[in-house]
Amino acid sequence: MSPINLSIDCVILGFDNDQKLKVLLIKKIINEKNDYQYALPGDLVKIDEDLLTGAKRILKSLTSLDNIYLKQFYTFGNPNRTKEKKDQSWLRLYRKKPEERVVTVGYIALVNMEEYVPQASSFAFEAEWVEVNKLSQDLAFDHNHILSSGIEYLREQIDHKLISNLLPSKFTLSQLQNLYEILLDEKLDKRNFRKNISKIDVIKKTNEKQEGVAHKPAFLYTYDKVFKEN
Repeated sequence: MSPINLSIDCVILGFDNDQKLKVLLIKKIINEKNDYQYALPGDLVKIDEDLLTGAKRILKSLTSLDNIYLKQFYTFGNPNRTKEKKDQSWLRLYRKKPEERVVTVGYIALVNMEEYVPQASSFAFEAEWVEVNKLSQDLAFDHNHILSSGIEYLREQIDHKLISNLLPSKFTLSQLQNLYEILLDEKLDKRNFRKNISKIDVIKKTNEKQEGVAHKPAFLYTYDKVFKEN
């Protein structure tokens, strides 16, 4: 029986100044003609490391991104997920046995793009942010499916530990609602949203207000310090 390899693929999402949802992709050479393909940052897990350690190592080695809160969201095990001709072409360049099956574990993160400037290394020759809505359907392996699954995971289960990484340390409820609407891809009722947010213990109202705004300054909120540090 052929062995099964275990890999990790990272879905790193961020927002730009125009509030467009973007994903961090790498470019990799797929053949001796130097043709390239976009892919999620991913690689095989080492025999002696746990999954989260592997996810952090792989992300840093391919993009230089470090100190990011990563959350495991799904495992992808279709036996044919690496069998496409273009994918086998790449595997033959970097793997001794490209025909072996690969099961991958998906990790997801949300980051403030201004705080993270990716730098490609290892088998990635570029790392860049690409707008999700303008993304090609021809990512490596089953990475389009992994990406869409990651976004769906976020929409079904809003994780405040993930969301807190996209916001400044102090933010308004309007900023938080705007972020929710982009992630959920739907307009939310302001009154109901604020009522629901008031029930979330980890979001704390401060005594501070916005400064330098033309409209009536709004109160600022923050995530509980203990929550942010754990």
